[in-house]
Amino acid sequence: MRERKLGRIIESIETSDGAGVRLRRSLGAMRGLNPDPFLLLDEFSSEDPDDYIAGFPDHPHRGFETVTYMLDGHMRHEDHLGNRGDLGPGGVQWMTAGRGIIHSEMPQQENGRMRGFQLWINLPAAEKMKPARYRDISAAEVPEIGLSAGRIRVIAGRTEVEGVRAAGPVNPDGRMSTDPLYLDIALEPESSVSLLLPRGHTVAVYVFEGDARVDEGGQRLKAQSAGVLSDGDSVLLASCTSGCRALLLAGKPINEPVVQHGPFVMNTREEIEQAMRDYRDGRLTATQ
Repeated sequence: MRERKLGRIIESIETSDGAGVRLRRSLGAMRGLNPDPFLLLDEFSSEDPDDYIAGFPDHPHRGFETVTYMLDGHMRHEDHLGNRGDLGPGGVQWMTAGRGIIHSEMPQQENGRMRGFQLWINLPAAEKMKPARYRDISAAEVPEIGLSAGRIRVIAGRTEVEGVRAAGPVNPDGRMSTDPLYLDIALEPESSVSLLLPRGHTVAVYVFEGDARVDEGGQRLKAQSAGVLSDGDSVLLASCTSGCRALLLAGKPINEPVVQHGPFVMNTREEIEQAMRDYRDGRLTATQ
């Protein structure tokens, strides 16, 4: 059994997206900082409505999946397929863009805290042009494992911790091509949890409260930074004196070329140019 260690640290940077929503981007912040199959990880968190009120009006996607996970606040999803979902605290929106989707994510509040994450997960070439899909997952659908010194919410994939097994509402049987695991881990001060992880999968940890170490004596991973881990069969996540809260993301690498232009992620430049023409000419979603 080989324990994973902290490899590369990616400190998040301040940026904005949509119609001016302020956020922090770690994975995907720069070229080469998107560990396969993950493309991007954004954290948005503010009590100032000027930072989020403009939201994310209608915009297209093709070739990957987006996962929005809310901690605080209320956001509404609408798309060209007629889907409409209300995303509240603890809820998840899992959207497969496939060959193309046009959607919006707009705040449904004028004040108060808006806090959450958006993760982009790549799709293999064989799935990039499949029909778009959308799933709205309520907080009650996300199982939670109580730990001796904390808890874990299982959004996607399956895990066993301290003798308790749980499978998330997404990818409970491991059949998705990237086999995603998405955990929200909260640890009390100076505590730890050990997790088994598939060898060969890419694993990243994003700390958003407190500080953590990927092993007891390892380098500290500060809040608002991501750590990409070495390969292995397990990971020990340990909190520091203030406790911590972190996302643990794991996925099977696709090992294909990635060409990204804004909201389109394909395998070749020619496919990107086709996506841009399809969107310009109204064909991005024409066959759905």
